Amino acid sequence: MDHKIIGTTMPVLEVALQPDEAVVAEGGELSWMTSSVELHTAAGGTAGSKGVFGAVKRAISGGSFFMTEYRATGAPGMVAFATKVPGHIKPIELDGNVQYMVHRHGYLCGTPDVTLSLGFQQKLTAGFFGGEGFILQRVAGTGQAWIELDGEVVEYDLAPGEVLKVHPGHVGLFDANMPFEIERLKGIKNMLFGADGLFLARLTGPGRVFLQTLPLANLAAAVAPYLPHEESGGNANRISIGGFSLGAG
Repeated sequence: MDHKIIGTTMPVLEVALQPDEAVVAEGGELSWMTSSVELHTAAGGTAGSKGVFGAVKRAISGGSFFMTEYRATGAPGMVAFATKVPGHIKPIELDGNVQYMVHRHGYLCGTPDVTLSLGFQQKLTAGFFGGEGFILQRVAGTGQAWIELDGEVVEYDLAPGEVLKVHPGHVGLFDANMPFEIERLKGIKNMLFGADGLFLARLTGPGRVFLQTLPLANLAAAVAPYLPHEESGGNANRISIGGFSLGAG
């Protein structure tokens, strides 16, 4: 199966399909496709879904309940998937032995024998990570998959016993056999006055780690002050944008 990644800051993945070849993605990932490609959406029975129970576990991991298969019928075809924020698309190969852990919104698409499931879940203090805790998806099976990583990608090869501590939002993709845990920052001053959050992800080698520089939570926090919102109280008819108030006084 041929593919190409087009663009730099906001790349798009184009997958070329020969007749009867297919690629599977979560619902809502499609950007465009040719007329020879047909869609089949289902929770169970679709390649990569592992039935309804697998769909439920996938939904818990941050994915969609439904998966969509894009199959070329009668003639070659093409289907495209674009990134949602500035970042990169990384292809990975799976041979049935190698598995990967990926951040909860990172799975873009894969060939039919690639599976997506809940890989790691830990509840954290309310208010952190949207109150949803920290979740990773497991990518397994055989074939090829494509992963969306936000911002720039920094790669590390950890030696046996080597430890890397990472803000959880920057964890993008890593070998599934690597020991992984979430730990709380030590020190009352760090917890009360530090601006780096209360938790760090701890990855231990050997294994390869791909970090992302622009977690969605960081992007949302950066643009939030510039989004319009209505002022309360006596200025109910005024809208504030980036610290400036507009509207009737």
